[in-house]
Amino acid sequence: MKYEFWFVVGSQFLYGEEVLETVAKRAGEMAEELSKVLPFPLVYKVTAKTNKEISDVVREANYAENCAGIVTWCHTFSPSKMWINGFAALQKPWCHLATQYNRQIPNEEIDMDFMNLNQAAHGDREHGFIGARMRMKRKIIAGYWKDTPVRERLGRWMRTAVGAAVSRSMKVMRFGDNMREVAVTEGDKVEAQIKLGWQVNTWAVGDLVKEMNAVTEAEVDALVAEYTAAYDIATDNTAAIRYQAREEIAIRKMMDAEGCKAFTNTFQDLYGMEQLPGLASQHLMARGYGYGGEGDWKVSAMTAILKAMGEGGNGASGFMEDYTYHFGEDGNYSLGAHMLEVCPSLAAGKPRIETHHLGIGMNEKDPARLVFEGKAGPAIVVSLIDMGGRLRLICQDIRCVKPILPMPNLPVARVMWQALPDLTTGVECWITAGGAHHTVLSYDVTAEQMKDWANMMDIEFVHIGKDTTVEQLEKDLFLADLAWKLR
Repeated sequence: MKYEFWFVVGSQFLYGEEVLETVAKRAGEMAEELSKVLPFPLVYKVTAKTNKEISDVVREANYAENCAGIVTWCHTFSPSKMWINGFAALQKPWCHLATQYNRQIPNEEIDMDFMNLNQAAHGDREHGFIGARMRMKRKIIAGYWKDTPVRERLGRWMRTAVGAAVSRSMKVMRFGDNMREVAVTEGDKVEAQIKLGWQVNTWAVGDLVKEMNAVTEAEVDALVAEYTAAYDIATDNTAAIRYQAREEIAIRKMMDAEGCKAFTNTFQDLYGMEQLPGLASQHLMARGYGYGGEGDWKVSAMTAILKAMGEGGNGASGFMEDYTYHFGEDGNYSLGAHMLEVCPSLAAGKPRIETHHLGIGMNEKDPARLVFEGKAGPAIVVSLIDMGGRLRLICQDIRCVKPILPMPNLPVARVMWQALPDLTTGVECWITAGGAHHTVLSYDVTAEQMKDWANMMDIEFVHIGKDTTVEQLEKDLFLADLAWKLR
């Protein structure tokens, strides 16, 4: 889908046709200039002057699949009562860009004609009131439209709105059920579809095996050539690599046939399969698909959504699991990994394909997988949990580092990080909020974007960052629990 955003500018007839012509000309210029630097086109649609014009453009936006959201700005004073009907019907994300065409006040030119034309400071406040009065979910970005920080924030909001669009059409293919007796991977799939748009359904593992048996050797050859070009081959077990290719091809065919962008499996249900998909799952994530281990459909869908929100529509985001801690004199760290399935978009260097025994599950033969170290740099980890009656999105800021130990006998991809505000406080906050052991780790997506996404989806958001304390978080969660129960 080639997404775009619509620029709707507010004004009124009071100022005359000449002013309206100037507003339209400037709005078109701004949309054209911003489109050169934003990740998606900003399309100037209308200078809205009546209730009908606003209602018409909102109705059109709601039904335009490629429109991922609207950006509004009031160049002049735009009486906000005429926005009520349109906003009451709006179903797309809304960003209120509080800016003005001119950067500075022109000392010699400013007169009442100038004031009548350049009333953004006046108009955006009227516009903002109706958003507040109607309790509208919105993003407010204030600043000069040519300044880099404003453009960057608008671009990030656009990516987040695309994440909302991807969510609304998300389909998850589950091979088997959840890992037995695990609580956090459970959840209300009906509520998830109502709130997030996700369609989560199950396909038999036997159907996957049937599809695998239909994969041709030529198809396997072509995918193995892709592996060879992208990764270093560090195993002589070519049969294991070819088997992973066969699994990947079959899974992808089934997902594409059903329009699914994410999938799950579990090592407890590999009926008719020789190996748990490792390399297969990793390479599918590299293509932009979401994945969740042990049947975790929530993290699977979130992986696909964060990937879509990243650079180029397939950013550096991947399925992750907290494994073990390092409490050392050289610092405190978390080590994240998984049995096999960590996306190579997180890799610091070129991943290696290795084959090792996997001492868990129903594997008949040793699975091939990608092994690598994660990149250093700021990142986030995200967990979506079902609180019973509502969904909660938890986001923690982290600093990824080059692993401080070589760990030569750990045959899986790994990422090491320092949790904010520090390891012990971060762990206590995470556990207090109910965060899962499965997460999505992202170098591309920010906590601000996740807050905006949660706002668009109308779910609870919890942020753990450098200034978070356990005491304050407990108070915030208590108040949020009361507020959400009253809704």
